[in-house]
Amino acid sequence: MRRSRALTLLAGAAFGAAGARAVAQTNAPIRIATIPIEPGIEVYFAQDMGFFAKAGLDAVISQLPGGPAIAAALVSGAVDVGFVALDALAEIHQRGIPVVAVAPGTEYLAPFTTQAAALVVPPNSTVEKAPDLNGKTIAVISLNGLTHTAVCTWIDKNGGDSSTVKFVEMPPPAMVAALAANRIDAAQVAEPFVGAARKAGRVLTYGFESVAKDFLTTAWCAAAPWAREHPSLVSGFVAAMRETAAWANANPKQSGAILTNYLKLDPAVVASMTRVRYANQLVPALMQPLVDVTARYGGFPTFPARELMFGA
Repeated sequence: MRRSRALTLLAGAAFGAAGARAVAQTNAPIRIATIPIEPGIEVYFAQDMGFFAKAGLDAVISQLPGGPAIAAALVSGAVDVGFVALDALAEIHQRGIPVVAVAPGTEYLAPFTTQAAALVVPPNSTVEKAPDLNGKTIAVISLNGLTHTAVCTWIDKNGGDSSTVKFVEMPPPAMVAALAANRIDAAQVAEPFVGAARKAGRVLTYGFESVAKDFLTTAWCAAAPWAREHPSLVSGFVAAMRETAAWANANPKQSGAILTNYLKLDPAVVASMTRVRYANQLVPALMQPLVDVTARYGGFPTFPARELMFGA
């Protein structure tokens, strides 16, 4: 289901919670929903390294398939905090749904994370520059998501016309096969599949610098009423995630081992891939670039990114 359609069903979406473990007597329980991708694994770092316990929290973590389901769970009260892509949060906000960012998630920071994403064409493709993609078919992870809007922005900023392009949703493993078989004209691939895509095709451009050189891509969110009623849980969660981000960025081998365990990835792939960068600050200046391009390609007016922040 396209995210834009899924968001319209947000208020009525069902949520199946994972089984809860026993709550520690001295720590306050907090229910967290995440997505099984590297940016969303940050809460498992916090749990396994004891940062939640240090902050006085007993975290119960469950996994959901995407941002709309997590936002629905937040609004319904099924979970307290959830992982949401910032572009999805912008769409949620413009629909008047009271979900706000309480802590930063991941950020795009060139040149450190540039090769975490790549626009790849088949090896025998004649495409050399952005206008060559006019009228072509490009695979992206999700329509109206960052991989989609970043490609549109890159094409339009470099002399092409993204409105002529046919975008299709496709899982990253299928992208690699489609490139090798020339079933698509290009694909925007993200880690941990960039290495495989490079072998199956030719990189046209790396990264998301068409959006900005430094911008926030994801955030940890809560329903605004819940956040106002539970300030101590919010502050404890923020403190734990700040410590987690610093640790994960400074310890790629240790965090890689945890990542391998939870995502069931090949350790060799994790060791060779470009890792995400976990953000340590939630500020409007880092949120605004993605809000602006999401609004532009999503067909709604942009707004100050501060409106997405809890307490703003």
